[in-house]
Amino acid sequence: MELDIDHLLTMTGGDPNLAEEVLDIFESQTETWGRMLTADVAQSEWSDAAHTIKGAALSIGAAELADLCKHTEALGRGEAELSRVHAATVLSDLRDCLNLTLEACARARHKLSRPGLRASKEPNS
Repeated sequence: MELDIDHLLTMTGGDPNLAEEVLDIFESQTETWGRMLTADVAQSEWSDAAHTIKGAALSIGAAELADLCKHTEALGRGEAELSRVHAATVLSDLRDCLNLTLEACARARHKLSRPGLRASKEPNS
C-alpha cells in the first residue's frame, strides 16, 4: 500500500512541511478514532470512527483505506445489527489496512524529505 504523494502535495499546496503536518494530524486522528474500531463498542460508534478515518484517509491520498472505511461505515449504518463475530472480522480487516497505511505514512515522510523537494521551498538567503 502506498499513499498518493502527488495528491497529498496538491492538498497542501505543494508544501512538503505542510504535508508532513497533515500526516501528523492523520496519525493523531487514527490513534484516537482507531480505538473505536472494535466490536466491543456500539455499532454506531465504530461506524462514526470509520467515517472520520475515511475523511482523513482521503486528505492524505490513502484511497484503499478510504474505500475500506466507506464499506465498513455502510455496514455499520445498515438497517441490520451485525453479529459480534462479523463486526470483529470487518473491523480487524480495517485495522490491518490502517496499520499498512501508517507504514505508508512513514515511507511518504521519507519521500517528502528529499533534498530537491525541500530546496525548492526554502527562502533564498
